Amino acid sequence: MEEAEGYKRLLLLTEPTYTVEQIAAKVGKAPAYIATRLKLTELCEEVATAFYQNDIGVGHAILLAKLPADQQQAGMKACYKEVYTGSGEKPSRILLPVRNLRFWIETNILLLLKDAPFNKRDAQLVPAAGSCADCPKRTGQNKLLFGDDLGKQGDQCTDPACYQSKVDAHVAKSIAAKPELVQISTGFGAQKEGSPVLPRNKYTAIRDERPKSKDEAKRPEFKECKFTTEAIITEGTDIGTIHKVCANASCPVHHPKQVTKNDDAKWKAEQDKQRREQAIANIAGLRVLTAIGAAVPVRLMKRDLLSVIERLLSLMDENRVETLARQHGIRQKRDDGGVKKGVLVYVRRADEGTLSRLLVEASILLAATRGNPAIILKEAATIYKVDTEAITAKVKQEFAAKEKAKKTAQPVSKVAKKAA
Repeated sequence: MEEAEGYKRLLLLTEPTYTVEQIAAKVGKAPAYIATRLKLTELCEEVATAFYQNDIGVGHAILLAKLPADQQQAGMKACYKEVYTGSGEKPSRILLPVRNLRFWIETNILLLLKDAPFNKRDAQLVPAAGSCADCPKRTGQNKLLFGDDLGKQGDQCTDPACYQSKVDAHVAKSIAAKPELVQISTGFGAQKEGSPVLPRNKYTAIRDERPKSKDEAKRPEFKECKFTTEAIITEGTDIGTIHKVCANASCPVHHPKQVTKNDDAKWKAEQDKQRREQAIANIAGLRVLTAIGAAVPVRLMKRDLLSVIERLLSLMDENRVETLARQHGIRQKRDDGGVKKGVLVYVRRADEGTLSRLLVEASILLAATRGNPAIILKEAATIYKVDTEAITAKVKQEFAAKEKAKKTAQPVSKVAKKAA
């Protein structure tokens, strides 16, 4: 801070006069370095005090100094994380790394001007704000300050309030110029009663780009109809942008009639078929895993097996551990420490053969969380010469037998009910 104040005094001299570039040449630093240091003199009082007291580092202070004064206090709060001890005392504050503050600024303050829906050169849109091209709050206006990661995505606005006022003015101007524009919302939730804004479920947005495949071409959002009209987003995301929509509830293209009973029955039958196939695949997969485990030979010592399995269990999620527990008949109440604790107890009492089997099964289940489970299981089955097709066929036979028994039992129950 003292260095920054020294540079500022040099700039304020009338005789001799200095520029940022001249000061940089005198002290052997880059002009960006001098400009960044000078910005520290524009810190608001609260942030400057925290900097002097070493509550924040120089990296935090430099990032905050690049923001308008009214945004610096909000940024100051983002520098810390509150930790509660649970003893009734006030939470303690932990200073977060500079990268956390940079991320907060990028997501909460900086706004890409190339995505702005309004004319950035229109000085009369909000007369008090003027044109974005001449605004000193624009990152492109001071490349010495914003030549780092904050400016890598292009010219950005550092004043969200001013940006929002221009978006609101643009929306009002657009609606006044074209009263026939349909107002739509991209947000979720019901609209207020009497609101002219249509919610998401009352319109279909028509996409401008061409479909990439024949299947995409059949989708309603890639088709236009005689009811297609222009709409402006006034709520949610992308406010102020113009889109093509169909908001006619009787449109056969974008709002087709509800499915008939026959179609509904067909859909239910298809869902039942998919559930059955998924259940067959799940049971067959578990049996293949069991067969692989049975084919694992005993080689490693018990202590080695135990060490590896405990590490694998620590990486597995609760669902995978429960699957492993079911494979070995392990039952554990959740209030006794959870199923993972039960598996660990079982592992520490198991012999080398069981541990070898557990090791292979756990590695397959863990790998399945990061890849295609069917492919991973098939590769393991190939290694241990497990016939997956025979197991799947047997599971299908069992399902078919259950369904047959269920259909046979239904008429009997109806007759018994009638007799009663």
